[in-house]
Amino acid sequence: MKSVVIFICIFLAVFQLEIFPQKPNYDSLVTEGINQIYAIKFTEAEKTFNTLKAQYPKHPAGIFFPAMIDWWRISLSQENEEMDDRFYEKIENVVDFCDEILEKDPKNIDALFFKGGAIGFRGRLRVMRESWLSAADAGREALPIVEYAAKLDPKNVDLKLGFGIYNYLAAVIPQKYPLVKPLLLFLPEGNKDLGLQQLKDAASTGKYSKYEAQYILMTFYYSFEKDMNTAQYYAIQLTKSFPNNPVFERWRGRIAARKSEWIFADSVFRSILNKANKNYHGYNLPRTRREANYYIGFNLKNQEKYDSALVYFKKCIDESKKIDEDDESGFRINATLYSGTIMETKGKYKEAEQFYRQVLDMREYNNSHTLAETYLDRVKKTGKQ
Repeated sequence: MKSVVIFICIFLAVFQLEIFPQKPNYDSLVTEGINQIYAIKFTEAEKTFNTLKAQYPKHPAGIFFPAMIDWWRISLSQENEEMDDRFYEKIENVVDFCDEILEKDPKNIDALFFKGGAIGFRGRLRVMRESWLSAADAGREALPIVEYAAKLDPKNVDLKLGFGIYNYLAAVIPQKYPLVKPLLLFLPEGNKDLGLQQLKDAASTGKYSKYEAQYILMTFYYSFEKDMNTAQYYAIQLTKSFPNNPVFERWRGRIAARKSEWIFADSVFRSILNKANKNYHGYNLPRTRREANYYIGFNLKNQEKYDSALVYFKKCIDESKKIDEDDESGFRINATLYSGTIMETKGKYKEAEQFYRQVLDMREYNNSHTLAETYLDRVKKTGKQ
């Protein structure tokens, strides 16, 4: 459901902003800071944007980009809501700052872009927190701002990122989720092909939007187009540019797993766990460790290395317990189910039965209950023989 409302927040894109520098070092500072954010070097990025703010105190970029650092902190640990209030406060500061500029100069491009971007990010966090009406309201507020800015600067390639996201998802989401159509009546129709082309333009020639466009294309081709080869292409580009970004590296492994490239997927997720053990920033988190342990365990199970697989599945289950709240995650359910099948294969029927019953106590995930019931009947019969 989270993907249903994402397109309402047209400014999902992180850096779709065309800046008009006042000094030669403006672009270099912005580019350096953006790259530091993607490289998960937040302390360095803060220093860079502090310099930017000191040199351009009247420009909204100096207060916008520090908010984006907090956005990435939230993105790395989505289950942690402790930073939400601080992020919202920073976003409101950006909006107020831009409004002061626009009162004097209604056609100020920078103020329009950064105000629209700030409102969009406010909506994006509301999507993450499943505040759907608030997210939709943010999209309604942001859309006319970016449209007006585009009229003032029609050659802006970076704008294609935001419009590409909107055009694609506005066309795809209503088809995939017909029940949400009433929420979208106040927004223009989308165009899937146009959206993909706009995103590709931003990914290849965007000044500030290149990496974010690659990221969005990777997720769209994975989730909607089911084109794993193209998704993998963008994942390779991102991990080459930012090898220590846990979000990008997890996608690299996830796509390899979907393509059944299990040896490579295993190597990626072992790399992730190794970085987690070394406490690389953003890696040593329950959500990241859970996914890595699951896929390594799955690969070991396929190789019939059952004892090792059980170790990783247990780690996956333990990490899941730290972050699962109302519902159990798919990782936890599958890891429990597969642990049962391994125990059954090893002839440990009582242990297998315990795992299957645990699955039945959890929520239904795909056909987990049907499988657990079938396997449970089987071990009961086999155990009596």
